[in-house]
Amino acid sequence: MKVLVTGASGYIGGAVAAAMRAAGHAVVGLVRSPQKLDAVRALGVEPALGTLEDGAALAKLAAACDAVVDTASADNAASVEALLAALAGTRKTYVRTSGSSVVGDLAWGEGGGRVFDEDTPFRPGPGRAARVALDERVRAAAGAGLRTAVVSPSLIYGPGRDVEHESAQVPRLFALARKSGIARHVGRGENVWSNVHIDDLADLYVRVLEKAPAGALYYAANGECSMREVCAAISRVLGFGGSTQGMSREASIAELGEGPAAYTYGSNSRVRAVRARRELAWAPRHDALVATIDAARPGA
Repeated sequence: MKVLVTGASGYIGGAVAAAMRAAGHAVVGLVRSPQKLDAVRALGVEPALGTLEDGAALAKLAAACDAVVDTASADNAASVEALLAALAGTRKTYVRTSGSSVVGDLAWGEGGGRVFDEDTPFRPGPGRAARVALDERVRAAAGAGLRTAVVSPSLIYGPGRDVEHESAQVPRLFALARKSGIARHVGRGENVWSNVHIDDLADLYVRVLEKAPAGALYYAANGECSMREVCAAISRVLGFGGSTQGMSREASIAELGEGPAAYTYGSNSRVRAVRARRELAWAPRHDALVATIDAARPGA
């Protein structure tokens, strides 16, 4: 297939574009920055300069491809509508990227939390209601002559293989630990997140593109750990002896921002990739998050 990948110069999009190429697909990569065109081209991807805000350009690119894999934003409603309108009735494929924070609670570092698979009903918090509405909009469009699917990754880790080499969450905790001289988490840090390695996630996107039934939702997760465990591993890597320190709600908002502190670093987001394993034979192969962080220690 000829596949349009939005966000092709990003952490997820670059890995997905490379995996699509390795699977034998031709890839057109939407790139926002002119400075990254050559880096995307080096992946064997045909770069197309543009933004999600240019609906007409998105529609033109989508019309020239067999499928769209949208990794650029989980919250851009205008681009979703532009792509759905361009693809309606074509029998083409549209894969949207969401995120497992949609099931996150507002635990502020406390543990527990429900465990969700793709068929578990939930009510999103106010900070994620609009994202869930977009997920449902895309899945419902499967009845309009279009094959759609939603991939909802958990916390992503591992080195990017291509243009963008770092994820968002774990490197930010490293940066905060270096700044503070100690690894820090929201509250007690007992809140738990599922996680997935970037290479395993990219493999899932290829399987969704090639095999997913219309209207499907897939969580991407392979293991879970608490934020305190993540921070303890960061502490060991940085030579802080594994010690960690909790932050108050106010301090965590000041350091991380209100949205990330509430819905990422302080929440529980525990999901299971039941459908991906059952329907697509997805079999993640990378080490767990904490083991991967620990492996970065000299001599480990």
